[in-house]
Amino acid sequence: MLLYEVHGDENRTLVNIEDIPEHVKQATIAIEDKSFYSHKGISFWGILRSQIVPRLQGKPAQGGSTLTQQFVKNAILTNERSLARKIKEWILSWQIEKKFDKDQILEFYLNEIPYGGAVYGVQAASEYYFDKSVEEITIAEAAILAALPQGPTRYSPYGSNKDLLIGRQQYIIDLMLEQKYITEEEAEAAKAQELVFKKRTENIKAPHFVMYVREILEQEYGATMIEQSGWNIITSLDWEAQETAQAAIDEIAPGNMETYEASNASLVSIDVESGDILAMIGSKDYFDDEIDGQVNVATSNRQPGSSMKPLVYLKAFEKGYRPDTVLFDLVTNFSASGDPYEPHNYDLEERGPVTMKQALAGSLNIPAVKTLYLAGVYDVIDMANNFGYTTLTDPDRYGLSLVLGGAEVKLLEHVNSYATLAREGIYKDTSPILEIRDSDGEVVWKKDDNKGRRVMDKEPIRTLTSILSDNSARAYAFGENNYLTLPDRQVAAKTGTTNDYRDAWLMGFTPNIATGVWVGNNDNSEMKRGAAGAVVAAPIWNKFMREYTKKYDIQNFKTHELGDCDKPMVCGGVGEETKIKIDKKSGKLATEYTPYTDIEERSYRDVHTILHYVNINDPLGEPLSDPNNEPQYNLWETPVLAWVEEEGYITEEPPTEYDDYHDPELQPSIRWVDPDNGDNITQSNFTLRVDADAPRGIDRIEYFVDDQKVGTSYNSPFDFNYTINPFLSNGKHYLKAIAFDDRDNFKEKTISINLDVDISNRDFNIVWLEPSNGDTISIDDLPMTMRLSVDNPENIKKIDFYYLSSDNDNSHWFTYVEPPGENLNIPWGTDVSPGIYKLYMVVKDENNNLLNTPAIIVNVE
Repeated sequence: MLLYEVHGDENRTLVNIEDIPEHVKQATIAIEDKSFYSHKGISFWGILRSQIVPRLQGKPAQGGSTLTQQFVKNAILTNERSLARKIKEWILSWQIEKKFDKDQILEFYLNEIPYGGAVYGVQAASEYYFDKSVEEITIAEAAILAALPQGPTRYSPYGSNKDLLIGRQQYIIDLMLEQKYITEEEAEAAKAQELVFKKRTENIKAPHFVMYVREILEQEYGATMIEQSGWNIITSLDWEAQETAQAAIDEIAPGNMETYEASNASLVSIDVESGDILAMIGSKDYFDDEIDGQVNVATSNRQPGSSMKPLVYLKAFEKGYRPDTVLFDLVTNFSASGDPYEPHNYDLEERGPVTMKQALAGSLNIPAVKTLYLAGVYDVIDMANNFGYTTLTDPDRYGLSLVLGGAEVKLLEHVNSYATLAREGIYKDTSPILEIRDSDGEVVWKKDDNKGRRVMDKEPIRTLTSILSDNSARAYAFGENNYLTLPDRQVAAKTGTTNDYRDAWLMGFTPNIATGVWVGNNDNSEMKRGAAGAVVAAPIWNKFMREYTKKYDIQNFKTHELGDCDKPMVCGGVGEETKIKIDKKSGKLATEYTPYTDIEERSYRDVHTILHYVNINDPLGEPLSDPNNEPQYNLWETPVLAWVEEEGYITEEPPTEYDDYHDPELQPSIRWVDPDNGDNITQSNFTLRVDADAPRGIDRIEYFVDDQKVGTSYNSPFDFNYTINPFLSNGKHYLKAIAFDDRDNFKEKTISINLDVDISNRDFNIVWLEPSNGDTISIDDLPMTMRLSVDNPENIKKIDFYYLSSDNDNSHWFTYVEPPGENLNIPWGTDVSPGIYKLYMVVKDENNNLLNTPAIIVNVE
């Protein structure tokens, strides 16, 4: 597939020096050779500055040629890089200076020098870039033309580095002012002039990729060689991948623009095994000037948001932290002095203790900042440099914001970093060029086998990948159905979004391919709120990956089993919780003599920030003897202690002494009088009676049926009249009585009985009219009026009404009627919460017999 053809035919129009405006000449002289009118073709100071000094410093030689030398190099000599060729250049330059005057040499230069593509000479450049004759060129435009010869592709207004071109233009205008070619007013006017470039129309496929390749070639071989050599450049681009990527962007990007005002998108995909660039979409439309489509976002600096988090956690895992390591997700001020730095999570929520796995999978910001501190900012940046990043040069400026995208990265390098993860720690340089052949088919250059170099052990990467590929782990933040998965294979993925919605990312990889997508605006304006990576970038990434990965066999990620670990928080857990039963009266440990009424179960937990347990320089070693010596300790500890208090945990030391308020020497004695153990009970109402005594006297007797308290008697002889719950089945049951003195010293006694009550004697002819059994009642309709009908009410003395909640086995009496009529209207429902309730009555007949009626069940919602 032919992507682009560089035509060797030169586009050149000769122009006389007197027809070239002075400011066009001056702009070139100001930037290229300010001593042009004083030297003799060679600038010995320039040679010293650009050739000799750098070599003495162990650095490569720099530019520094005079205009005459540049003319000789481009018009007479080849681009061969050798000392012999350089000496020829010096000799010819000196000879030309002897034979021609300065204006003639300047005319030669301005008619010969390449300005990009097949454009040679200043007249052709004026027509090509501005659609006008050189005579009409302004100062601002002259500075643009003067900026181009040093890097025609790098500084091309149609390329991805337009910002560099404008910066160089402004610099040239400053030089013209400094060298007194123009006035301050002219300089200001030139800087303010709006530049209008001629619309470019070329037959070019994958233009951002082509320009990227061309810039690499020009840096290595020079613009003239590329224009005139007739070479065939064989690239790594897979046209199927490129078309699939463009199709995904074309389908999704319009919706992003309409909904979120996201005008642009970029995608890079790299083959994991070879490091080859398979697809590169620098902007969604190279020829769309409204979005600065010529800008190649793939090689531009953009803030990565949370897509940097995996590298931070990777470094932490390498140091010994684990997916189960616990961090507190609590708003924390990480600044010990100056302005506070208090990052928040995307949803402004705090989740308390979370594991590193939960934090990374859910892209939580606060634990990520803590992880960066534990891993070390400088250590993470050193690792990132080994992963191929070239932009992380100012760690002091980023600080802890690095993990939230506070630095800038290039999409191409970012994707290659994720490809390094896919290779389990083997870094390979990205390669857009596979081979160069001359016009005769002979190989000029060929890519070597890209074996790469190991920059990280496999184990921590496998740990990281297990998190990035676990969809269930991130479901609490992204939902189960998201764009970070593929239907037929494992994939590891991470989103990224800057706080102000200027950049949205989705980065991901399989064992075969790594792909990254960026969405945003080239002018760095904000998208609408909600334009997160998972929303605007992930659909593009997912569509491309679903389609393109079909060509690869399915492979699964390898796993790594972590060894045993017992270090607090590093290995999981938040302090050791101890539940202890305490005697409320004495505040000491409960004993067998402490009554249940005075027992309180308390949870003691020794909870601290992780910095309490680790030395960040040796996380698996011994902690600091005094954690207060750790600069961040108190900043992290303060919100943790507030959380502990809010959760109700007790952090003080639990008591060690036992309850001495309740004295076994003062225990009461108790025995059952009625019924007796094993008695058969046939009546629905009977008396519970015990005989009890105590050194301090009896304060009360509590009675229980099957461990459910049914009543308390406070007065001697402490009898209790018990009516059987209508839902108590016939058969064996247990009665318990507990005798208390005035200090709650106690003794209990339990017997068993056999319940054998005739069910027919429990029924009474009372009919529930409203509500009916099984009705559902809205909580908004309570309290309500219950309606019942009674046959022969003259035979009834009294009716007591009760309800029983499914959440509580205790019966609640709420009203009575004495004596009843034929129609009853009974209010019910005050202070009732949603739930299932049983409603029943206890009827006292004319002979004082207590009878239970059938119950109904209602559901309150």
